[in-house]
Order: sequence, then C-alpha cells, then structure tokens
Amino acid sequence: MNRQSNHEAGASLMSYDQDYPELRQAVARICAGFPGEYWRALDEARGYPTEFLQALTKAGFLGALIPEAYGGSGMPLRAAAVILEEINASGCVASPAHAQMYIMGTVLRHGSEAQKDKYLPGIARGDLRLQAFGVTEPTTGSDTTQLKTRAVRQGDHYVVNGQKLWTSRALHSDLMLLLVRTTPIEQCAKKTDGLSTLLVDLKASVGKGITIRPVKTLLNHNTTEIFIDNLTVPVANLIGEEGKGFRYILDGMNAERILVAQECIGDGRWLLAKGVAYANERQVFGRPIGQNQGVQFPLARAYASLEAAELMARKAAAMFDAGQPCGAEANMAKLLASEATWQAAEAAMQTHGGFGFAQEYDIERKWREARIYQTAPISTNLILSYLGEHVLGMPRSY
Repeated sequence: MNRQSNHEAGASLMSYDQDYPELRQAVARICAGFPGEYWRALDEARGYPTEFLQALTKAGFLGALIPEAYGGSGMPLRAAAVILEEINASGCVASPAHAQMYIMGTVLRHGSEAQKDKYLPGIARGDLRLQAFGVTEPTTGSDTTQLKTRAVRQGDHYVVNGQKLWTSRALHSDLMLLLVRTTPIEQCAKKTDGLSTLLVDLKASVGKGITIRPVKTLLNHNTTEIFIDNLTVPVANLIGEEGKGFRYILDGMNAERILVAQECIGDGRWLLAKGVAYANERQVFGRPIGQNQGVQFPLARAYASLEAAELMARKAAAMFDAGQPCGAEANMAKLLASEATWQAAEAAMQTHGGFGFAQEYDIERKWREARIYQTAPISTNLILSYLGEHVLGMPRSY
C-alpha cells in the first residue's frame, strides 16, 4: 500500500491561512530527516532525541523566544507556537523541545541582569539545556501552594529538602527551575506567598543532594522523580524576590498553555491527515472505506474541532504578544486543542482498524502521545474550574 510520509500527511491538511509559511517549511525540512523509524527506535529504547534537538538548536529554533540581545531570535510567541505545531504535524515529537523554549521565560522576565547574561546566551546556543521544571510533588499534585519541598537559607546559600515527581527531561537537562517553599505556609498571609524559584545546576548536583530516577509511562516522555536531600543552592541562583515564586510560575503558564495547545494541534493535523488518507485508499467491499459515513463523519468532526481550536489558539497568542491579559483564552486554547486532537486520534485509530495497532504505521505512537494533553500540563477539570470561577463568576469548586 502506498502510504504518505510523515510530513506529507501533516502538510496535506493545512489550515485555511497558514501563517509563517517560510518558518513552517524550514522546520519541515529538518523534520524530514527524522522519519518514523527514528522515533519508533527511540520509543522502543526509551531514548532521548538528542540528534533532533541538536538540529533544531543549530537552526536557531529553540532560542526563538530569547531576545536577540542574548543571542536568540526574538520571535513572537505565535512564531514559536508554529515551530512546535509543525514539528508534530511532520510526525516528529515537539515535547522535548517546548520546555527549552518556555522555561527560560522565568529567567528572562524575573531574573537579574547578571543571571540573564550568565544563562540566556548559553541556552540560545544550546550549550545549556534548561528543560526541567520541578513543581509537582507526589503528595500535593496540582495543589501547588501545599508543596513540601523546603529551602532554608543559611548565609549565602539555601539548603533544600524534598521530592518532585513528573519532572520531565531532568536526566537530559543541565539546569532545573525548582519551586520551593522558603517561608512556612502557616507564617504567610496568603497561601500563595512564601514560595520561591531557584535555578539548580543539575549536572553539579546529581549525587550531591539530588537523585534522579526515571518513571516509565504510557509514552516515551523521559519523565522522572527527583529526591532532594540537603542540596545546597547559592542565594545568587534565586530568581526574582524570595517568596514571590508562585506568581513567577503563574506568569509563565499562559505562554506554556498557548505553546502546548499549538503543538497539540500539530499532532491532530498529522493524525487526521493519516486517517483521511487511509480512508480514501483502503478498499473494502469494492469501495473506499471513507465512502461510509461511519468512517467519514468522525474524521469530519475532528477536522471541525481542530479548526475551532486553531482559532482560539491564534487569539490567545495574539493577545499574549500584545501584552493583554489572556488567562481565559490560553486555558480555552489548551482545552479545545486537547479534545480536538483526541477526536482525531480516536478517528485515525478506528479508521485504520487493526493496522492502527501496528507500530510501523505510527498511529498507536501518536495516539498515545495525544492522550497526555488532557492531563498535562494542566488537566481538563482544572481548566473548567478556572473558567467556571474566574470567567463565569460561579463559586470556587475546590
């Protein structure tokens, strides 16, 4: 059977007015060198796409959001979102790349000039990988203000103890942004006070206060759990002011959700294109299976949902780039994109029948990848709670 390449599949279902066409083409050219075989081998070995990230870094894509003054490209958020979308729409995996784009935003917006001069040029060049974000803990989950990881100041350094979970890419990152409690919650006027962000040198700390253990999951996401035992972190590595870390983290969440929404839409484009191509090619009972409404309608509905999600993602990015409040739009973009892409994943899997489970078709790999978006980086229920309370004005539900 004549099957489309990964890039051909994603590109064949482009939205009505694709923006940044030259940027999309440049990303697609890189992705063409990393076909399905490359990702299947990594999936089997639980490996990390080092070569792929090196290619993206060399092209300047991972420094897209870093200002030119620090060696980056200084692109708007929408352009960075397009890069991630195109990676996934080409059949590759954007998640190892997106963290390098947005985690540095905390340093850029809230770090000192000395910190920005020290770290941002290296991140832009790819010499430094800031891809790990230590926030979630096993006992507190999404209730971030209750986290237990404690940092106590002793002279010119902090002593940190605690545990983090679902810290992806920690084994492949030089630096980690770590959220800790510096003031006990009972001493704070608000529970969001007393949290601070520290920049941790992971390479120097492993075996000297930090232990990292891989966590095997449904997909090859390179996630870990981190155990912190009397880790010393220089006070010079405190980002911004002590006790204001929670607002710094929130400040970066809109960008994260907009970027993830667009990369999610890229997966949806790839899955939908594969499903449509197979529905047109596969002949059963003397006609293409796509002629049957039972096959055709789920794919058509997924297309409509993806287009709607795309519009909300563009609106959110435009508001962010204009400096406007966009919390609701960023959350809705993430919500709609995750649901639309899951529709596309289910439709593609069902359309392929038994072949959807065959690894060589890559459908099952992308199907697994698509499912995570409804859980991380923020769950669907938390988004709905946010909308219910902060947009619709209903009582807080938790």
